[in-house]
Amino acid sequence: MVDLTLFNGKIRTQDSQKPFAEAIAVKDGVFAGVGKTDDIKGMRSRGTKEIDLKGQLVLPGFTDSHFHFYDWSLGRKWIDFSCASSLRELLRELNDAIKNRCIPDLYEGWVLGQNWNESDWPEERTPTKEDLDGISNTRPILLWRSDLHLAVANSKALEIAGINEDTKAPEHGALGRDDRGLLNGILQDHAIDLVKEKIPKPGDKEVAKAMYEGISLLHSMGMTGLHDLRLMDGSEGAPCFRALQILDKERALDLRVWMCISANVLEEAKRIGLRTGMGSDYLRIGHVKIFADGSVGAATAWVNEPYLDGGTGFALEDIEEISHWVRKAESSGLSVAVHAIGDRANHEVIKMFSRLKQEGYISQGNLNAPHRIEHLQVLKSRDIALLGGLGVMGSVQPLQAMDDIYLSERRLGARGALAFRFRDLLDNGIDLAFGSDCPVADPNPFLGIHAAVTRQRVDGRPPSGWFPEQRITVEEAVQAYTVGAARITGRSDLLGSISLGKLADFIVLDRDIFTIPPELIPQVRVTITCIGGKIVYES
Repeated sequence: MVDLTLFNGKIRTQDSQKPFAEAIAVKDGVFAGVGKTDDIKGMRSRGTKEIDLKGQLVLPGFTDSHFHFYDWSLGRKWIDFSCASSLRELLRELNDAIKNRCIPDLYEGWVLGQNWNESDWPEERTPTKEDLDGISNTRPILLWRSDLHLAVANSKALEIAGINEDTKAPEHGALGRDDRGLLNGILQDHAIDLVKEKIPKPGDKEVAKAMYEGISLLHSMGMTGLHDLRLMDGSEGAPCFRALQILDKERALDLRVWMCISANVLEEAKRIGLRTGMGSDYLRIGHVKIFADGSVGAATAWVNEPYLDGGTGFALEDIEEISHWVRKAESSGLSVAVHAIGDRANHEVIKMFSRLKQEGYISQGNLNAPHRIEHLQVLKSRDIALLGGLGVMGSVQPLQAMDDIYLSERRLGARGALAFRFRDLLDNGIDLAFGSDCPVADPNPFLGIHAAVTRQRVDGRPPSGWFPEQRITVEEAVQAYTVGAARITGRSDLLGSISLGKLADFIVLDRDIFTIPPELIPQVRVTITCIGGKIVYES
């Protein structure tokens, strides 16, 4: 009668009509039964697979609502500097990787790295081209900061890109210079693209292979879906989409991927009739990604008052141009995702959505999914209140709050109280979906839940929590990884909760995150991950 039953468990369905259960049954990839153990056992037949949960907790599968899947998959082969605690250590790791030939042969000699973050380093500065030249001035090197809005290149990489002392910075980008006014190799936002476009691109099958190799790791974290967001130039969009289609065709894409597209292809998308939500069970066209500003780490997030170390960042696109894109996208059935981090950027974007709502947009009458704002990082209360009545959802990343504590204190000072205001957002009726911005932050959802609930790093700092009044509950955090992630894609009818008739995406945990002390949440492990009734991971 049914394909799979799980019983004797503690099931948190995230379904408000039936929040708790002991057992579930799956047939043809959907939930065919949700209830008590004796009732579900009565649905078995000879071929039914049975699993005794022995009291373990079951939740809907987690979805990361802000992920850079192409970059993470390939970047797993790059040098990872996330554990470098100083500039000196970064340079040592870089030297060791080159010396020991740990560089993959995908980029014709280029040395690529990511995830460094100078905010906690004793040197209190970013690497420069002189630092990298000291390791190698014959091989091109490009290393991205953890936020992906700033990178540093050595002299060879700048030479290949044709960047010299007379080169003018591109619009919405900056070429760093030292005290003498000479290039120091630091690239901000669109200036990174000048070098990035010279890096040889792996083939589609190589990209698909890298993605496939990473999927099992995401399963082990309880992830059953992700929203793949575009980077600033959007150049990775086409190869990413091609690779995902290869995996989907081969039935090797064991993740539900919401594939967003870049604003620079909006005209083409409109012309050929793409709509948000079209696609297969595993691969669908998502939102149109638009950038309003940069990041706090790169000092390019657009803020009202100057950073403590100078500057106010800048708008990456004129707000009227963004408004024009939103109208055009919505009229074509395409929802938008607007990146906004600084308080000035968020103010302008939220005010823009308010104007559009008054004009009759944002109604979702022509949309399969609501519009969304990515990050909502630095916000004033007036803008939170205005956003609460617009029907625009928020896609936020709780782990970044903990990664950015010292950066926020150095750049924003007391204005750090305006950052990552999850409690205030929820209290003002704003639906949230949680993600990581991976590879900017670790994709492990349990680290995200811990950060949102405790406002502490895993090591317990700061002891009282960073602006602890912004803490949320475990229930609210889980909701944002499940129900919120489904709502933001307009797929609540099929995903987000353990409910009759919905797709059977669920996870089993080794302990109950609702009852253990919050500081233990990062230690929780997934024992089973199931997607569409298919068990894709068992510990």
